[in-house]
Amino acid sequence: MTAIIPNVIAMKGEFIQATWETIYMTLMSAIVSAVLGLLVGVLLVVTQPGGILEDKLTYSVVDKLVNLLRSIPFIILLAVISPLTKFLIGTTVGTTASLVPLIFGIFPFYARQIQNALLDVDHGVIEAAESMGSSPLEIIFRIYLREGLADILRVSIVTVISLIGLTTMAGAIGSGGLGDVAINIGYARFENDITFTAMIIILVLVFAVQLFGDWVVRRVEHQ
Repeated sequence: MTAIIPNVIAMKGEFIQATWETIYMTLMSAIVSAVLGLLVGVLLVVTQPGGILEDKLTYSVVDKLVNLLRSIPFIILLAVISPLTKFLIGTTVGTTASLVPLIFGIFPFYARQIQNALLDVDHGVIEAAESMGSSPLEIIFRIYLREGLADILRVSIVTVISLIGLTTMAGAIGSGGLGDVAINIGYARFENDITFTAMIIILVLVFAVQLFGDWVVRRVEHQ
């Protein structure tokens, strides 16, 4: 192994730390983005024309805001949002500082995915619940979120995988993690074994998320 990946062996400790930094960035930003994305996605569904809480103004504002944030390339968002990151975290460099742009970069995408997932819920079931006097909150929790749970989990898997990719991009400008190792060490120093190993670890993380997510979806659908 020393002959094949000498530079990786020499910095084994840095690889372990970078892997944990990537997992930390992914988990923390995924948790916050899941809450924000779910709230915004539900808001879009219930306030849309014909929704159970129809509000054209609210829907229009939120819809345009989601489209705006989704349209900004993440590498540019990192720079644009740096003043907010500095205000909230106290610095724009480091693993924790990367959480702010990661959240703003992924939650609009997740919100739109949640909206699409909930729109697939049978409208007849919703109308039946309304006719029986169910409140909007009851419809949201008992119909939308319960009936759409499998689809919500599917889009969550896609979102987490996309988030892993964003952490590598953030790593390229100093947030740490495997992206930092791959670009600022492997690529910059022409140490290809480092870049290749970082890529392999990222792929392992992606496959692990996909396999675990598929298992959870199958359990939910079976129940």
